[in-house]
Amino acid sequence: MDSTTIHVSQELFAPAESSSFAGVFAPEELQAGPDTYTFKDPLSWNVLVSNTGGALLVSGTVNGTGTTECARCLEPLEVAINGEVEGYYLLNAEEVEFEEGEDEEFEVLGEDNTIDLVPLLEAAILVDLPLQPLCREDCAGICPDCGVNLNEQSCDCAQKRAQADAEFEEAKNPFAKLKELNL
Repeated sequence: MDSTTIHVSQELFAPAESSSFAGVFAPEELQAGPDTYTFKDPLSWNVLVSNTGGALLVSGTVNGTGTTECARCLEPLEVAINGEVEGYYLLNAEEVEFEEGEDEEFEVLGEDNTIDLVPLLEAAILVDLPLQPLCREDCAGICPDCGVNLNEQSCDCAQKRAQADAEFEEAKNPFAKLKELNL
């Protein structure tokens, strides 16, 4: 049994019983929208599995550090992960009546009495990750013309682009040539 699988012991089938579990989770990489996160060290997790009378509630945390690129300057960036793990597993789905579509909100504990934490851990990590990872709030990014990192150097591409845009706007004006007439 690997470290992300919990075997539910018989004592957890009694109402109000609970047990704590801990381990490590070592994903190679995780895709969060356009960002790819890698993990140099395994993430640690701690969960409490509680019998709520007819179901098992899994709650806890997953912690560690992931590495990705800054969304603006593309420099490597370490992101602290402190995700909240949550899951709900029905013990006997035959005894519960579901309304249409409602049965998709719950997992049912399998006949092997094991809980695979990987989907819960991945969901907790994804919810905790920033929507736009930035190396710092005022990151200037990279120049779209010359590619220089604007946090480290400056360039005059923005002025050149503004001048070219102004010249283009003036050139497409059908009355622009009238400026050159001496009256």
